[in-house]
Amino acid sequence: MFFSDIFLVVSLLTFLRDFHVSSCDQNCTDKPEFTPTSLVVKYGDPTSAICSVCQHACLGDGTIYNVESPVGNSTKNGTTILWTVDRLTEWQTSPMCYYTSNTGYQCCSTLTVTVYQPPDSVSISFVNHTGPMSEGHQYTLQCTVKDVAPVEKLVVMFYRGQTSLGQPQSNNNIEKKPVNESFSLNITPSKDDDGVQFWCEAKLELGPDGPQRPPVVTSENITATVYYKPQLNSSHLNITVAEGNSLQLNCSTVGNPSPMYTWTSPIRYYPSGSVLTIDSVTSEDKGQYTCSVSNRMGTVTVTFNVDVKVSYLGLIIGVIAAVAVLVVICVISGYSFFYKSNRMGQYNLKDVFRLHTKHSAVPSVE
Repeated sequence: MFFSDIFLVVSLLTFLRDFHVSSCDQNCTDKPEFTPTSLVVKYGDPTSAICSVCQHACLGDGTIYNVESPVGNSTKNGTTILWTVDRLTEWQTSPMCYYTSNTGYQCCSTLTVTVYQPPDSVSISFVNHTGPMSEGHQYTLQCTVKDVAPVEKLVVMFYRGQTSLGQPQSNNNIEKKPVNESFSLNITPSKDDDGVQFWCEAKLELGPDGPQRPPVVTSENITATVYYKPQLNSSHLNITVAEGNSLQLNCSTVGNPSPMYTWTSPIRYYPSGSVLTIDSVTSEDKGQYTCSVSNRMGTVTVTFNVDVKVSYLGLIIGVIAAVAVLVVICVISGYSFFYKSNRMGQYNLKDVFRLHTKHSAVPSVE
């Protein structure tokens, strides 16, 4: 009975020396060294590390050394220990390589192991909003990442087309197991955002010990529809047009929803579109023409001040034509008078009487 008690005490002391290393010195001079100094392992993958226990301090009689870990196997070769895991399924593990001298002094080093899992899915949406957005109003984009670990290594980026917008960080720096995490970004859309695609991506930045190409998962695209009021470059325009020429007033603009056009003008008819056309301008077309462009977001107007410049070309042509007609009339009248005068001269009564007298004076033959 006595010997069995002694055996139990010795076994217990040995167990405590082998596994109770919570109070070990991690700043000792001749401390164990892991190669590599840290591990980044995808969940479920195999991994391994080598511990060189010491150079001299652990070589004394009665010194105990090993790698303490809840997972994996340790294989000793002198003062070198190979720690291997066929399939790492523990989200949080920190293998400890240690040695305990025969005086009870413990020296140890801990291997940092990061177990990661890429996001299962990434999605993007607007918070509490569906359908078209209004220019100048604030909206919140939300990027949701599902089943990712460790969340402290997660980086999310929002994009507008190919332009990055922001990179919010997670506030969860404790959880090592896979979690769902949402990130938000406020935006204030303008008319330039109409038709633009918003999306987000999530990736694990695992440092130099991680994979050379960090796991990246992207969301689907959201195509934005932005309502904005029509916009015109100018509100007043002065136009001078010559009488008889054509006139075209154009107040075309863009807006969402598509705008409607309303005209007020001195003329009798009003077009329903964005362009007002007069084929031949007269002085009556002079005045103000106002085009109002409106949609559900607002109304803008532009005023055209039209001045009609009188053309004297027609008057000059008319005068020339009148003069030409008058000249022709005068020529015809003069010619007619001269012609009649000559015709009437052949039957002058004086000449007739003179001819009669001449014939009466002829002497008779004796």
